[in-house]
Amino acid sequence: MTEDNKITQHFRVGIITASDRCAAGKREDRSGALIRERMDAVGGEVIAVQVLPDDRDILAEAMRSMADTLKADLILTTGGTGLSPRDVTPEATLDIAERMVPGISETMRAQSLRFTQHAMLTRGVSCIRGRTLIINLPGNPKAVGECLDIFLPVLEHALEVIRDQARHESH
Repeated sequence: MTEDNKITQHFRVGIITASDRCAAGKREDRSGALIRERMDAVGGEVIAVQVLPDDRDILAEAMRSMADTLKADLILTTGGTGLSPRDVTPEATLDIAERMVPGISETMRAQSLRFTQHAMLTRGVSCIRGRTLIINLPGNPKAVGECLDIFLPVLEHALEVIRDQARHESH
């Protein structure tokens, strides 16, 4: 990222909030709003925002559509990653995943342990579908912000590699 924290390349973002209560209008979607604010701040173009119930098929179809039809470069989900029987976002994500990117979720969990032991209870996954990076974030707004801080510094490079635009350097 550049010094002003903007990503220099254009990228398209889809945001999905998985929450029965938010989808029913019984709770404000603060996490989805925070993700949108942060994506705007780093130069992402938010092309779709959906607030959906905790339903595996509905969530999988929304991600599939954002990746395949809308051609999002990045899909960020929030919610549905815990231990509750209704928390099915990781399973929905795995249903449409083509390649896994475990390092993102592993690092978010490991770094989040500095803030709360409950971080070890999140089941979020990260993957690629086509040329779309999909990352499951927790549902708690504070945790969402912390996780964004963890992976945003590598996002630009990740998008370049997925697009096959990265300069290949030998290490």
